[in-house]
Amino acid sequence: MISYAARRIASIIPSLFVVMTVLFFVLRVVPGGPFDADRKLPPEVERSLRDYYDLSAPVYIQYKNWLVRLIVHQDLGPTFRYGGRSVNEIIGLTLPVSMQLGVLAMLFALAVGIPLGVIGAIRQNTWKDAFAMGLAMIGVSIPRFVLGAALVLVFALRLYWLPVARWETWRHMILPVVCAAAPMAAYVARLTRGGMLEVIRSDFVRTARAKGVSERDVILKHALRGGLLPVVSFLGPGFAGLLVGSLIVEKLFNIPGMGRYFVEAALNRDYNLIAGMSL
Repeated sequence: MISYAARRIASIIPSLFVVMTVLFFVLRVVPGGPFDADRKLPPEVERSLRDYYDLSAPVYIQYKNWLVRLIVHQDLGPTFRYGGRSVNEIIGLTLPVSMQLGVLAMLFALAVGIPLGVIGAIRQNTWKDAFAMGLAMIGVSIPRFVLGAALVLVFALRLYWLPVARWETWRHMILPVVCAAAPMAAYVARLTRGGMLEVIRSDFVRTARAKGVSERDVILKHALRGGLLPVVSFLGPGFAGLLVGSLIVEKLFNIPGMGRYFVEAALNRDYNLIAGMSL
């Protein structure tokens, strides 16, 4: 098991190397740069900045220096727009917030999606099944930026129940977590329903019923275990999707996570910050 895990982890290294190499050169090929602001800098100031950030050297020299700094010192370099702060520092401050949002959203998605899927499976082709799968379809169909704006409009600006932004108390976390988790909960519900429908018709479930096991125990202790296998397989890529989707949520709710800085880095062409957060 350990050797298998080691091989899987080792196989990631070439992929990361290719991704960061392509990303490095693409960022420098596309038009524009970190100092192309609305107000043009004096030539001598821009020249000094480019020398300071090692942008005056040929691209292949920049790549060699960046790669050596990354591998030897685990240093992603300085940012161009945040007062000399390093990329490592910004990631260290923002990654825990993004991870917290992702974990809470995943827990909420499981808490909502699994019961909806179970209800849809045990009440197949009834109004309860249609209601549960209808909610799942709505969750899949509505983009996060639309859902987030609707949540803010209803619960923050009309009802005044919840704050509209920041990430401080549990009340600040409710709207962002719901917004981030809604599509994931929909996928979990559909996967749970499909897995449950397959397991409910299996022989061991019929045997349990024939032995007089209560329907509640049949569902919770027998069918649900097998029915959750597709959900378990989905958790890995699903959590990655949550972190990617949280970029929009963090920007929308002004959460000090990686998403906010990633969007601003893309707009400002902050090469080092984009590369570091992408990795």
